[in-house]
Amino acid sequence: MPCTSPQKDQPPSKFCLPSFAAGLLTAFFLLASLSSKGQVVIPESPHALKALSIEELMELEVTSVSRSPQKLATAASAVQVITGEDIRNSAATNIAEALRLVGNLQVAQMRSNTWIIGSRGFNTLFANKLLVMIDGRTVYTPLFAGVFWDMQNVLLEDVERIEVVSGPGSTLWGANAVNGVINVITKSSKETTGLYAALAIGSFLDNQASVRYGGKLGSNTNFRVYGQHSARGATQTPAGDDFTDAWRVSQGGFRVDGAAGKSDIYTVQGDYYTGSIQTAGGNSDFNGQNVIGRWTKSFSETTDFSVQVYYDRYYKTDAPGRSSDKMNTADIDMQLHFPVGKAHHLTTGIGYRWVKDEFESENSRLAILPRVKNLDLFNSFIQDQVTLSKAVKLTVGTKLLHNVYTGFGLQPSARLAVSVSDNNTIWAAVSRAIRTPSRIDVDYFSPAIPVTPPAQGVLGGPDFVSEKMVAYELGYRVQPNHKSAFSVAAFYNRYNDLYSLEAIPGTSTFQQQNGSRGQSWGAEFSGTYQLSKNWRMRIGYTYVDVDLSAKEGHKFNPDYLANDARHQAQLHSMIKLPLNLHLDLIARYLDSIPQTLATAQVPAYFTYDARLAYRFKFAELSLTGQNLFRERHTEFGSLRIPRGYYLKLTARL
Repeated sequence: MPCTSPQKDQPPSKFCLPSFAAGLLTAFFLLASLSSKGQVVIPESPHALKALSIEELMELEVTSVSRSPQKLATAASAVQVITGEDIRNSAATNIAEALRLVGNLQVAQMRSNTWIIGSRGFNTLFANKLLVMIDGRTVYTPLFAGVFWDMQNVLLEDVERIEVVSGPGSTLWGANAVNGVINVITKSSKETTGLYAALAIGSFLDNQASVRYGGKLGSNTNFRVYGQHSARGATQTPAGDDFTDAWRVSQGGFRVDGAAGKSDIYTVQGDYYTGSIQTAGGNSDFNGQNVIGRWTKSFSETTDFSVQVYYDRYYKTDAPGRSSDKMNTADIDMQLHFPVGKAHHLTTGIGYRWVKDEFESENSRLAILPRVKNLDLFNSFIQDQVTLSKAVKLTVGTKLLHNVYTGFGLQPSARLAVSVSDNNTIWAAVSRAIRTPSRIDVDYFSPAIPVTPPAQGVLGGPDFVSEKMVAYELGYRVQPNHKSAFSVAAFYNRYNDLYSLEAIPGTSTFQQQNGSRGQSWGAEFSGTYQLSKNWRMRIGYTYVDVDLSAKEGHKFNPDYLANDARHQAQLHSMIKLPLNLHLDLIARYLDSIPQTLATAQVPAYFTYDARLAYRFKFAELSLTGQNLFRERHTEFGSLRIPRGYYLKLTARL
């Protein structure tokens, strides 16, 4: 692909690789298939991530399903886990790209800085039914009920795992965990001692640099500090020209983990970031800060109490002279685990979140009013895990939530897990979840008020209520031998009071209402197979179908609420080659996305990433190609995602 000159305000100096690099990486993949029987021991740094065996993966403890550690093999939920090793052996350069490794998510890049990420349907411009957390801090914004993915600049080297739960998690995590939960969990500072440094230069990823250092502060306390910077190029228009969406972001932070005796552990961590996105009207700037404190007291092996407090602030502009949003959030969450007799284990908690949003607009066709609004949330929950027998466990619980728009809401669930044998688990679940209104739903005005007939525009819905969903799930998880593990889950969801946009009688003004309903169904399959000592493959497939209609008395066409591909498949191959080489291939196929009122049709596409790495004792040199199958392709909307390459040098001391 030819190099292009940087535009004004674009990050400088794109690094161009020869066009035959895609073929070179593909040839290495073919070579790997011929060499997979080689038993080569690759020397690793003392701080290198450990490749888990299949048994260890199934024994991995997850916390997103029950808010307490439980084995992945017996979890009564469609949960998939990306380990730090999986991320390291991929082409991912940020959290959004890392989530492509999860088969139960649909990840679509819309612009250079914008990703649309959803689970089990409703993967729209505002993917508002998926809750995202980073180390317990919610990054789902109540401004538009979604995630600013360009502001989630986590250092991937420090990610321990990412847990992705398909289906509702509202009983434990609250509103907006309707179709799924993403929980990004970073390593403790005890696991990140020493020096880490990395530098990457490339084409679409123009450059990325990161450094982190960890050490001890006394006998029971560890710390780390880090900083990183990324600059990315522009996507392309259908004509092949660069679009104005190049961007850059810098972030730094710290983490301290300590223990006071054997029963008290604590964590304090924080981040600061700043960035800029190129637009046709000038640069859109953003910045933010957050700090988290956690304390856990263990009274016994089965009883503990924990408190988490965090403060989060962000400021984001939409080009000079148009609009800006500043949001401050303070959150406290308390949780208690304790047994009752031999058969019951209860988890209960209470939380309060204070949110203050300030939206400014100088655009006469856009306003969110009132300009300043508090969006406080109160919640409490209780869950009981009942051991009916050695092989059968029933988990029942409910969450009570109060928000400023619709008041109280109840979100109960029941989950049953039956361990047919040590390596076979059947599970079933029924849950109710809600999505609470965002400011875009209720307080949006275009043009700005006062609006009087017959003015044209769109108004928020003062009577907009929470969207509701009841989900039915059935799943099976099996480890047939020490080389493989598989899981399959089927689901059927019924939705009511979904978003609609409807004309006010006698005017040409439209108002947001709850005039839609629908249903969705589908299945998810994932598996891991160890072909040989040096070759592992992960596979995934999902099918989803969404059927929406207008409620009685309403005329809205809700088709554009669900921009979903019915079929999605992926493959991740990780191979250790002779001569200290590692080759990783990540291939994915996505079915076509139909045309809607808001977006153009997106054709079905296949593409793959490839990564070739040479590891020596304390360092690694890698060449990575992204989206190699075509020179460019579309994933959402009309902009093209270009083929990209980057060269990366990593050191761990």
